[in-house]
Amino acid sequence: MIMSESMQSSVGISLTADVLIIGGGPAGTWAALSAANEGVKVVLADKGYCGSSGATAPSGTGVWYIQPDAEARLEAKMSRYELGGQLAENAWMNRVLDKAYERMHHLAELGYPFPLDGSGKSVVRGLQGPEYMKLMRKLVLKAGVKILDHSPALELLADEHGVGGARGVRTQTGENWEVRAGAVVIATGGCAFLSKALGCNVLTGDGYLLAAEAGAEMSGMEFSNAYAISPSFASITKTAYYRYASFYYEDGSIVEGAGSQRGRSVIARNLLQGRQVFARLDQAPEEIRPRLRVGQTNFFLPFDRLGIDPFRDMFPVTLRLEGTVRGTGGIHIVNEDCGTAVPGLYAAGDAATRELICGGFTGGGSHNAAWAMSSGSFSGKGAASYAKSLGTRSSERALKGLSTSQLTRQETSTGGKTGDIVEAVKAEVHPYDRNLFRTEQGLVSSLERLDQLWKEVRATPITLDNRAYKFREAAAMTATARWMYRSARFRTETRGMHKRVDYPSLDGSQRHRLISGGLDEVSVRTEEVSKEVVLA
Repeated sequence: MIMSESMQSSVGISLTADVLIIGGGPAGTWAALSAANEGVKVVLADKGYCGSSGATAPSGTGVWYIQPDAEARLEAKMSRYELGGQLAENAWMNRVLDKAYERMHHLAELGYPFPLDGSGKSVVRGLQGPEYMKLMRKLVLKAGVKILDHSPALELLADEHGVGGARGVRTQTGENWEVRAGAVVIATGGCAFLSKALGCNVLTGDGYLLAAEAGAEMSGMEFSNAYAISPSFASITKTAYYRYASFYYEDGSIVEGAGSQRGRSVIARNLLQGRQVFARLDQAPEEIRPRLRVGQTNFFLPFDRLGIDPFRDMFPVTLRLEGTVRGTGGIHIVNEDCGTAVPGLYAAGDAATRELICGGFTGGGSHNAAWAMSSGSFSGKGAASYAKSLGTRSSERALKGLSTSQLTRQETSTGGKTGDIVEAVKAEVHPYDRNLFRTEQGLVSSLERLDQLWKEVRATPITLDNRAYKFREAAAMTATARWMYRSARFRTETRGMHKRVDYPSLDGSQRHRLISGGLDEVSVRTEEVSKEVVLA
């Protein structure tokens, strides 16, 4: 651990709070609201602009919203239980279904513009990102939360009693900020490894690195190889609509076995062989096509700009890596408040493992959206309770920075090195034949290069200016890839989205979680999953 004395002595903005939220997407804003509702002082720091940054803000999203009917709930839980490798837990699924149902109706009461049916009743089902996040920012500010926009965190603060705040930089001004707080919620999203998927290029695993530097562990990092179907000429990764697609070769012949949910490997293998795959949404019934346009307006924008009718014209597709954004791995949580093993540190949304409700497989919305609003709510309330328990002791703590990178005021030449590290990580995790189709040989060779890369990262000091966060992004991506591949090597079977070419079958003896941790030396251990049968 390196204490950043130079940063400490030249802070531009210094604040105190009961709870600090790092990340301003749906999980972060729900955490902020929940904490504020407990009567505590809350600060929220976002890398971008809270309300328009991240994967949810530019997109429409479905929500795992199920009426409180026993049969409907059981069907909803079982729909992903087998697909996710039987790693979800009944109690957690019930909690999230209950909280998501409550929060969706709460949004309606607070003014979210849900569409109306023929009788004038709100259709509470999905959310449009721009309207959703605009409302969430408004509600957070109304609750008295202080928002620091364009303010990525560079390190957590802690003492022997646990986490007590964070420091960072404001990218538009270059000034440093520090927030001392009784508890911290990490809601920074997942890691999509700068794959240019819509809204995901701010999602580089920053929160994972912050948490690990404090001593927290990761869970399910082998389930971090999610690839989304996308037009090859656009960044839109709205995979749900490809359920209506047929896939073709250039000559118009069918690509057998290709599909949205279970046939992406077929698409990947063709792309690896240099055979371009095309799609056409020709299975969508004529009567629902106008509704599809309303439901996901931005899905159609790149097609309209190029004069392509995706319902009638074939268009080339690719697979874009979305890592843990659409995967399920993340920070390991140890209690119902979404607390980590580190006192005072909580995790929510894509930053936290989502295995508890969907095991080793999820999609682009649905469970993800429900988990964001639920885990945000749980963690915000839990963090507020923890901060209250500290009483006056919180202001007396001798906190130190936890960054594993040396943060300095001296001018360093990290600019070119940052780009080199990013490209080196991408070269290990983007290719289908390394990350989607995994083998012992491939994992070992990638880990050798990633381990060496981490040594270079650790040896590089970072100048404290408005570009410092870019090198921390590179460090976070490197660390994330190492937890992923160490876990993937440990799980010698195929389960959920984790595919081992050399172990193609599911192994019943491996129905457990993989908990990974450490920075210079990465370790992996098993943790039992609840043995209960999933019942209503």
